[in-house]
Amino acid sequence: MKSPDASVQASFILDQGNLSYSVTFLGEETIAPSRLGVVVDKDTIGTHCTSRGYSQKEIYEKYPTRGFHTEALNHCNEYTYELTSQGIDFRLQFRLYNDGVAFRYVIPTRQNSPAQRIVHAELSSFHVPGGVPVWFFERPNDWKLKTYAGKWGKTISDSLYCISPTGPVQGPILLYELENERYMAITEAALYNYSGMRLKAQEDCSLQVNFTETEGFGLTGTITTPWRVIILTQGLNDLVNTDMITNLNPAPDPKLFQSTDWIKPGRSVWSWWSEATGYMTPQYEKWFIDMATELGFEYTTIDEGWETQWPDKWKQLREICQYAAAKKVKVFVWKHSETINNPDNDYAIMRNFIDSVASCGAAGLKIDFMNSETKRTIDFDTKALQLCAERQLLVNFHGCQKPTGEFRTYPNEITREGVRGLELNKLMRHIPANHNVALIFTRGILNNNDYTPVGFSNPGNTTWTHQLATAYAFTSPLITIAEHPHMLLHDKRLKTILPFLKELPSTWDETLVLPGSDIDKAAILARRKGTTWYLIALNGSQPLQLSVKTDFLLPGNWKTTIIADGEQPDKPVQHIRYIDSGMPLDINMAANGGFVAKIAPAP
Repeated sequence: MKSPDASVQASFILDQGNLSYSVTFLGEETIAPSRLGVVVDKDTIGTHCTSRGYSQKEIYEKYPTRGFHTEALNHCNEYTYELTSQGIDFRLQFRLYNDGVAFRYVIPTRQNSPAQRIVHAELSSFHVPGGVPVWFFERPNDWKLKTYAGKWGKTISDSLYCISPTGPVQGPILLYELENERYMAITEAALYNYSGMRLKAQEDCSLQVNFTETEGFGLTGTITTPWRVIILTQGLNDLVNTDMITNLNPAPDPKLFQSTDWIKPGRSVWSWWSEATGYMTPQYEKWFIDMATELGFEYTTIDEGWETQWPDKWKQLREICQYAAAKKVKVFVWKHSETINNPDNDYAIMRNFIDSVASCGAAGLKIDFMNSETKRTIDFDTKALQLCAERQLLVNFHGCQKPTGEFRTYPNEITREGVRGLELNKLMRHIPANHNVALIFTRGILNNNDYTPVGFSNPGNTTWTHQLATAYAFTSPLITIAEHPHMLLHDKRLKTILPFLKELPSTWDETLVLPGSDIDKAAILARRKGTTWYLIALNGSQPLQLSVKTDFLLPGNWKTTIIADGEQPDKPVQHIRYIDSGMPLDINMAANGGFVAKIAPAP
């Protein structure tokens, strides 16, 4: 099997009735022969197999996307194998892209099948190379695989099985640094009607698909697994710009999304992080709406507490939404997921709550504390997206697992957490700068990364320029700014930074990863919105000086407004330069620092 340009190749192996596969990238083996199969109703599908034939087709389509760029290319060769195992007919599908491989199983219902079938285990594995660095997130307790909010670091692939105090099971995405600046990431795509995939590291460097439900989970009808995804790229730029995850998701249902005009990316103020005196009173939230208007932000997020602290919550929520609408601001409303997760009654409680929120005039829900990726939770996520889409409500998931490209199928998923973000600074467990750098190339490539950036009043050991740079470097179509908007608007030390926050794009037309970037040390990005470029750098724990070419600019003269680290962490400096296309820009960053430059056509 080959990708369209043949740079990625895979072999499907049927040997004495057993199934396996292997993968090469640019002529080098990246996945050694690895087992395939699924255990359904105690039948091991993938042994004693016979082939009934196969088909092949090319997929080529373009579709609008959001986040890193505006248009995605879905170009691959799809191979479908018709197989029989244990008397059970099933299909094994592979898709080979120029930047990776994906596979999944499709197991139709058959005569005399039970009403509910149990997936006991999946035998899919990934035999990765030994002796190479692998990036993973760590949280030394049982919350690690509930909210995916771990600190990013690396080990050697041989040690992944024993590096974590919580055991050998790791959460995707895992990123491997191969030789010659090649990268391999392993994750999943199109997670619907199934349990979320974790990866159990083995002593031989292989990874075994693993689920939360140790005894298995029930499904009805045809079993279609999520895609098991191996992203393969030459260089960090292709890694960050991959569209594989969204490509593997179905297009939106045209009946559910007859129009998407109501789906608007934007920026939000947020009272929870600063939680000053007066927090979560209606008057306080109206003040935040006033400041959102002054900042030019599109949203405000009313977080935990409104339901318990407001004596007439629905009346007061309606008044706030009306107040916000008059100010051209839209409202997100927080909700604990378990209070509306009632599948036994066709989610009647969730339906009623969503109807009430919609009738008040809110724009979206912030659904929190899923704390799981069981099939029950995944079903809840999908139902919430469907019900909210019917009422033209956006969704921001928090306390959740990694994204798998759902926002292509349900574009009303405007963002999600599943990341170790700035809320930890509020809890005084400060986020190190190296973690932020690594995010760009690990969790960050999955899009919808609600890190809630920018905390000048509590930046940990990072500089204020680093804090500003996170807002520009992380990708989230809803950017919820952590800092109190009163400080943004009135602290004189932020006078030069404030314009950058007011004009902060929430989506980008183009994203480039520039030379000098290193997962261990620094992320150097050029991002375009319209005719304006922004050069953004996030630095790790060591000072860094480098010169960056601007050959991404069209010929002409450009005005460059620079925010750089100053002598003190809370004293950024501004420079203005005029440059021609291709001229280098010098970047000088302090330890744990940053850099942001606006590059606009000169008058």
